Amino acid sequence: MNAPIRQSQADILNKLYDMKQRQLAQASQQGNSLRCQVLEAEAQAIFNALQSLR
Repeated sequence: MNAPIRQSQADILNKLYDMKQRQLAQASQQGNSLRCQVLEAEAQAIFNALQSLR
């Protein structure tokens, strides 16, 4: 895969990861443990995808 496409994908994944972290913080403040677990799993999947681009 060429560098511009990889960078574009990394940018998108970084934005998604940041969004998931904000959602996780909000769910944590609300005490919603099930939602926290789901958001943590989603954030981990995004993080893993970012790692695979490196």
